[in-house]
Amino acid sequence: RSESPFDCFGAGHSSTSISAGLGMAVARDMQGRSNHVIAVIGDGAITGGMAYEAMNNAGYLDTNMIIILNDNQQVSLPTQYNSLNQDPVGALSSTFARLQSSKPLRELRESAKAITKQMPVPVQEVTAKVDEYARGMISGSGSTLFEELGLYYIGTVDGHNLQDLVAILQEVKSTRSVGPVLIHIVTEKGRGYSYAEAAQDKYHGVSTFDVASGKQKKTSSAIPTYTQIFADALIGEAGRDEKVVAVHAAMGGGTGLNHFEKFFADRTFDVGIAEQHAVTFAAGLAVEGLKPMCAIYSTFLQRGFDQVVHDVALQKLPVRFAMDRAGLVGEDGPTHAGAYDVAFMACLPDMVVMAPMNEAELIHMVTTSIAIDDRPSCFRYPRGVGVGLDLGLEGVENMQPGYRGKILEVGKGRVLQEGTDVCLLGYGTCTNRCLEAAQMLRELGVSVTVADARFCKPLDTVLIRELAKNHGALVTVEEGSIGGFASHVLQFLALDGLLDGSLKVRPLTLPDRPIEHGSLSTQLSEAGLTSSHIASTALSLLGKKQAALQILSK
Repeated sequence: RSESPFDCFGAGHSSTSISAGLGMAVARDMQGRSNHVIAVIGDGAITGGMAYEAMNNAGYLDTNMIIILNDNQQVSLPTQYNSLNQDPVGALSSTFARLQSSKPLRELRESAKAITKQMPVPVQEVTAKVDEYARGMISGSGSTLFEELGLYYIGTVDGHNLQDLVAILQEVKSTRSVGPVLIHIVTEKGRGYSYAEAAQDKYHGVSTFDVASGKQKKTSSAIPTYTQIFADALIGEAGRDEKVVAVHAAMGGGTGLNHFEKFFADRTFDVGIAEQHAVTFAAGLAVEGLKPMCAIYSTFLQRGFDQVVHDVALQKLPVRFAMDRAGLVGEDGPTHAGAYDVAFMACLPDMVVMAPMNEAELIHMVTTSIAIDDRPSCFRYPRGVGVGLDLGLEGVENMQPGYRGKILEVGKGRVLQEGTDVCLLGYGTCTNRCLEAAQMLRELGVSVTVADARFCKPLDTVLIRELAKNHGALVTVEEGSIGGFASHVLQFLALDGLLDGSLKVRPLTLPDRPIEHGSLSTQLSEAGLTSSHIASTALSLLGKKQAALQILSK
């Protein structure tokens, strides 16, 4: 909203436009204004339950607003629910849509509604049913659901026939009627550019591309992404255990489960843009003895948190949550940053909460989560490529297809390097920056211990107690919000009396504000989580203020 007066509402996650628009329309009426409110929603977003909650409420309130359903038959990211066999939009359908939008018809209908409200209830029911069937005859079976929710349905309309589309929009705008109207517009994603038309989700988020060839200029790497590694690890587990199933919420490409589906199509479930349903659906699978892996971006799992609490955690059901895009996400910005998952998952009783520092550890954690069958578990991993390890040397077995890791001891971290002056305790992939910081510190004569926590819950209290007793300074590092890993460490240190002496502790987390779009390196610098910031913090704890400033200026 801060970017432009024409950005009336911030849009980050889907299915919100009707709710926001209805609130604006009610506020307009309460303040005696006469402006129009238009909510635009796509065929992907309308698979989310929130859209139906909003339409149901809009029909009940009978508030005057316009809802435009943009149906490109593809959803934002193609799902199992794409309806590619929909009847084509032609002249007859267009004529019907124009008829339905006509001002005389709608005003006549409003007058009829007012008259029938004065009649006995049985008569009202009959006239309503006649009206419903008449509308169904005009517009086809698609109108019935929307009419039942209390919306006046107009459609389908060819979104590429601008003459008809403009005429319908003008008619709807000028009609004096009461209540919400839904205009069902059918479009083709990428219309007019053949590469985009054929690309499906590849042109959902577009980088710089060559117009003549359609090829996007994305940086390539020989190192696989964490998403690819996760998918291969799950394929390896599914090949060994037929009870392993995968669930995602219209994000098969983003989560890597499209790759998993190539091998296990009957064990892959795309529930649409419906994270709440995804979580409870996975809980139901777990009740019946299957081993569900619920792969949802960290930022999107926020939408299913109540279900994680009540339907999974309170019942101690062994649902596994793979939280992709954890931490900062570069150009995807604050709406898609995975900032809060450690805080909201680690506060739940019995939830096992893990984070790998590299791709090999991710494979081990996939294997570990599948092995945990008496409680829920989760692990987070970032956007982007791995470290580039030789997986065989890290104890990973190549299953062809897929990978098989080793089962980690739950609640046990590890020491990567030993020193005496200061300890850097990392959680997740930022542990690699702790190693870089340690190298900077060693060059300045500082002896550094680097530890990889692996688990936020259960916390490795034995390891942390040892680190606290053997060092005068401790720095915790995580790419998550306040209230996450560091909070659990400090809680333990306080209760164990380890803060009563001379130990100095500094938690490094994401700042208490959104980090705007930018390169990952820029975001890390703004957040104060680069290797230089880690080293500087350690030097400050040791009383080396001048060196702390100098290392940041390099």
